Amino acid sequence: MNPRQYVDLKDASRDLQPTYYFMINCLLYSRMETGLVSNQECYDEDVNVYLAHLLHSFISPEHAEQSRKFLSKYDTDVFRRLASSTDARLKYQIYKTNADFLLVSIGIFDNPISAGAARARLQPSEEAYIGRGKTYYHFAYTYSQQMHRKNAGVSEVLEKLSTGFEKYLRILSHMRGEYLDLMKRFSDGEVYHLERSIDQHSQQELLRVKQDELLELYSTWRDQPGAAVEENLERVVGEIRQINPAFKFELPRR
Repeated sequence: MNPRQYVDLKDASRDLQPTYYFMINCLLYSRMETGLVSNQECYDEDVNVYLAHLLHSFISPEHAEQSRKFLSKYDTDVFRRLASSTDARLKYQIYKTNADFLLVSIGIFDNPISAGAARARLQPSEEAYIGRGKTYYHFAYTYSQQMHRKNAGVSEVLEKLSTGFEKYLRILSHMRGEYLDLMKRFSDGEVYHLERSIDQHSQQELLRVKQDELLELYSTWRDQPGAAVEENLERVVGEIRQINPAFKFELPRR
């Protein structure tokens, strides 16, 4: 399964779509349904794009692995790491990464500490986490002005996330409840069709790989015919026929 593609269960075609489209659509619907529509207080369509890409990045395990070295659980750990550093790029990355993870952790996963913590224990300190997120985005904005002088758009987005942290948190929280609660929303029939669509897509991907392999082997056979090449050709043809029984291929007589 390609984590950057999804199947829209409302679409009868069951075609795979880029996951980014799912994120941006859910985000925009959530803005309308909460009344926090785009450009209401200021132009913030750029924030929509940033958040959709951010949510999309969380699908990839590589993103979490790359971010791990910048993340810290407590403010004291963050400030300790930055105390002796004069590297603006490092400071920018640390503040931005921690701010992004706080926003997604609270908004999407409803938990800024860990997946197993009870929501009731977090409510009294939620305001502190929000303040922390706003502060991190503000510092990231400050250092981004040094990092992105030729691309002021990045700095503007970070500034909007800092000042509007609660607003975007509310949008993501709505998105979590209405669009990302997958286990409760999928029926058995929908899961069946989803798995079938994914399997069909995987088979098509495998078929293309085997067809490319067949072409390479055939090209080799034409230049240097031999028993070993013919054996590999026969194997690949058999694998293709398992996917597409109607496939036919025979070596020309020499």
